[in-house]
Amino acid sequence: MIAAQIKATIRDIPDFPKPGIIFKDITPILKDPGLCQNIVDAFAEQLSGTKIDVIAGVESRGFLFGLMLATKLDVPFVPIRKAGKLPHTVKQKVYELEYGTATIEMHTDAIEPGQYVLIHDDLLATGGTVTAASELIQELGGIVSGFSFVVGLGFLGGKEKITPVSNNIVVLAEY
Repeated sequence: MIAAQIKATIRDIPDFPKPGIIFKDITPILKDPGLCQNIVDAFAEQLSGTKIDVIAGVESRGFLFGLMLATKLDVPFVPIRKAGKLPHTVKQKVYELEYGTATIEMHTDAIEPGQYVLIHDDLLATGGTVTAASELIQELGGIVSGFSFVVGLGFLGGKEKITPVSNNIVVLAEY
């Protein structure tokens, strides 16, 4: 049911950010508070039984439902941001993209060694960004307890890439 609601609300934007890409725009979901609550409830239900001490949301759309879910589960929320956006001492991770490299960072005091961290983002495509996020968390001593995504683009193979880190992967709407 939640997958159908999400798919009915998301809009496709052709040729964004470059020709040949069909961008799955989740912003129409944000106009529907009831659907937003249903999404958070679906995540909470599907993640019940998962040890979660912290939720780490990947910039920027991963902040939206990541923070809402952290609030519902009464656990801290940690932002994983693009380089140069966090004001305190950070640890960075450079990773490969199909068109170059990118860098993400997290405050070094954001998690404690041994904490179980759920990584959340809005969309799972190739898995490159969340793989880098998981490496960052592990380098700081955290344990990745799972991943959650509103949307997954299964044809891009992201699940296969992140399964070695954790096979606890929640995708609410798969394309």
